[in-house]
Amino acid sequence: MSHPGAPGVARALAAPAAVVGGLGVACVAVWLGDPTTPGGPLPVCPTKLLFGIDCPGCGGLRMAYSLLHGDFPAALHYNAVALVFVGLFAWSGVAWTLGRVRGHPIRTWLQWRWTPHVVAVVFSLWFVVRNLPFAPFSGLFV
Repeated sequence: MSHPGAPGVARALAAPAAVVGGLGVACVAVWLGDPTTPGGPLPVCPTKLLFGIDCPGCGGLRMAYSLLHGDFPAALHYNAVALVFVGLFAWSGVAWTLGRVRGHPIRTWLQWRWTPHVVAVVFSLWFVVRNLPFAPFSGLFV
């Protein structure tokens, strides 16, 4: 016999399960596409292709590929800022799921007042810093 709250929990977990499923499909595509090998099936960053500079997201697919293979230093090299955001979004996903199960939202960094401004500043600085043509910043090119 099932617990009376089981249908409610199942309903609460449906959306997070769909998100995890979508992320799983994306991870399989990145795993199979191997963005670390040039000329593969995954797209090249349009900013890199058109202008020859690294955008804030450049290296993100290679970072994800490295992370999926347990190569944390390579993931950090490909896109350190994106790696931090993976952790922040994982925290938010767990909080969102727990909030749905408990029946009341749990606040995360996504609800903080200054989040949009901080994210804009971080991405802007990352965009500039990783394109500076001298050491040690030239080591950030991907």
